[in-house]
Amino acid sequence: MKYLVVIGDGMADNPVEALGGKTPLEYADIPTIDSLAARGTVGSVVNCPKPLPAGSETAILSIFGCDPLKHFSGRSPMEAAAIGLRLVPGDAAFRCNLVALEPGDQPYEEKRILSHSAGSIAGQDALDVVAALNSDPEFSAALRAADMYIDPSPSFRPLAVKHHCDPSGVCFIPPHDHLGEVIGPLLPSGKDAALAKVFADLMRLANRVLEHHPVTEKRRAEGKLGANGIWFWAAGTAMQLPDFREEYGCGGAVISAVPLCHGIGVLRGLEMVEVEGATGEIDTNFEGKLEATWASLQKYDFVCLHLEAPDECTHNGDLKGKVQAIEWLDSRLVKPLTERLDAAHMDYRLLLLSDHKTLTATRGHDGDPVPYLLYDSRIDSGRGGVYTEKAGENGPFVAHGCELLHLLFER
Repeated sequence: MKYLVVIGDGMADNPVEALGGKTPLEYADIPTIDSLAARGTVGSVVNCPKPLPAGSETAILSIFGCDPLKHFSGRSPMEAAAIGLRLVPGDAAFRCNLVALEPGDQPYEEKRILSHSAGSIAGQDALDVVAALNSDPEFSAALRAADMYIDPSPSFRPLAVKHHCDPSGVCFIPPHDHLGEVIGPLLPSGKDAALAKVFADLMRLANRVLEHHPVTEKRRAEGKLGANGIWFWAAGTAMQLPDFREEYGCGGAVISAVPLCHGIGVLRGLEMVEVEGATGEIDTNFEGKLEATWASLQKYDFVCLHLEAPDECTHNGDLKGKVQAIEWLDSRLVKPLTERLDAAHMDYRLLLLSDHKTLTATRGHDGDPVPYLLYDSRIDSGRGGVYTEKAGENGPFVAHGCELLHLLFER
């Protein structure tokens, strides 16, 4: 028996006026997923328990069978695990997004967040931005004084580590939930005002360094958003997760373009499979992810396939792209994968779901229940129906997302 989890990150949504009052899932043409839904079970699940953040950091932890209320200590430590960044007791990790802020020399606090990802900056451009900061005498001195470093990344997702730090007294706000808003009220704050000021001052200084830096002006000249700022959020300390094999009796692999998803897998003892050309965007290497998933299924009984594109399209205000990403999840991943499994006469159980809602209306996350699809190749449930938010509401309700793997493994 093969066990497969397919995550369409952020594909669940609320009704959208531009789609005639339908959600993107209702509007999208997904015949293969709907066919599986007709023969399987569609229900709804809470993956983001309150009061924890409504985001992948809690939702995917739930999907991987870990109760976030028990295990969550922050997003960044999970991402750190994916890149082999070891945290020792006393260390705190932070996401250090490269962001696009409103350009100009107006006061920093009056600028608005244009993009949480600096226009999906990646590759050498992203590395050049961190290099520009680390080579600036004033900024590098400020980092040393704060007992911090920023780990370069070929994406908009660098991580920062601060030694001898307890971040619990500071409130850090996710940038993707406040696109278009003024920075001032969103800066780090909290009861530990001195520590909050350290991070706010670094963010302010980074904007001063990057606003007219050649790496920023180069992207602007190319018609792209300039990465003229950094944004600290997702604070967390070192964490451990239960061993997957001990719990479910098999090993497995995780195919994703996102460090968070890989990191949770690594902490559970699963293999991290990286695919060349997997970007986390609509232009990701679908065929490469398909082949990596198929190869992993020859090696393991459990595989998780994660697609980030619906979430990023929503954050970027690209409704057409979100619908396309959902349709390609169906036609370029689920359809060929299930066809291969059926042709090979492999029995399999499949769990397909959105980790959380990402709302077209706000371009931010929402922690409401999301639809899940559970399918067993040996059984036709005869329920009929499709895979949508409304169908999920009418099906079995799972109050704790960490129980989904128990359902998948028939525990």
